[in-house]
Amino acid sequence: METLNPLHIFTISTPETFRQTTIKVFRFQYAHCDIYRQYVDAFLHDIDSVKSIEQIPFLPIEFFKTHRVVSSLKQEEVVFVSSGTSTMPTSRHYVVDLGLYEESFLRAFRLFVGNPEDFAILSLLPSYMERGNSSLLYMMQRLMQLSKHPFSKFYLHHTGELVDNLQSLAAEKHKTILWGVSYALLDMVEKHCLHLPDLIVFETGGMKGRREELLREALHQRLKEGFGIQAIYSEYGMTELLSQAYTCGHARFYCPPWMQIRIRDIYNPLHILSTYGKNGAINVIDLANLYSCSFIATSDIGKLYVDHSFEVLGRMDHSDVRGCNLLVHE
Repeated sequence: METLNPLHIFTISTPETFRQTTIKVFRFQYAHCDIYRQYVDAFLHDIDSVKSIEQIPFLPIEFFKTHRVVSSLKQEEVVFVSSGTSTMPTSRHYVVDLGLYEESFLRAFRLFVGNPEDFAILSLLPSYMERGNSSLLYMMQRLMQLSKHPFSKFYLHHTGELVDNLQSLAAEKHKTILWGVSYALLDMVEKHCLHLPDLIVFETGGMKGRREELLREALHQRLKEGFGIQAIYSEYGMTELLSQAYTCGHARFYCPPWMQIRIRDIYNPLHILSTYGKNGAINVIDLANLYSCSFIATSDIGKLYVDHSFEVLGRMDHSDVRGCNLLVHE
């Protein structure tokens, strides 16, 4: 890209810088991503007239299941594949620059959680490990490497060892994160009597068909009681994105500076809602997706607030059960 260093996206600090960078990325991807250009051409006759983010078409996320969405001639370094059942088509994200992904998730983690070096980071992600090629697994492996604690590792089904290590860390007053898929965390608290008030628990991934889906509030309440903690943390991420938004133990997610959310009208997908607090479908701008597509129309339902935080309220009826989002409202 002639006018934008890829790492420049991580220096964004003002709304105007975000707008300018976003327009540059849009034009770059229009020029270099065949499938995105074809999609944009169906709606725009003159891309040079695009001056605002609201004019940019968002690519439906389903294209990652049917097409190679790439804005580069370079060979991909890795292909991340979404989770799902054997009957569901999977999304594939062809990642040309793994360095961009690492820069994105490490910066976001440090912004919202802290330095991984300061934590023991333990992972209970059996369904992801069984499938492999997961962007979440890649992220967790890197975070655990940076942690350098001997207990920082994947625990496939060994919850006895996991519980012992968590209790040892609690006795030592060591800052600890447990990152787990929802059904495995529920299984764990049902089998073990735990009181770990200082533990930070991140839940992700839903039930993967292993248990009945729960409303988010009900799931978090059961996990809080099971671990003896005050809050459950979550991150909003998916195979098709190289960035993540984080909660701070509450319902709302917050984006890093190079990522933003827009809410579109469910019945008119080209219309972006201008009023905060209204329900609609979630569009994501992820500038770390520089070499794929940064403008994704997801199948998630949510609402955006005036401070740019957002809630995920569920999914559109026709969509799959997503890997990193729960059914939270009927």
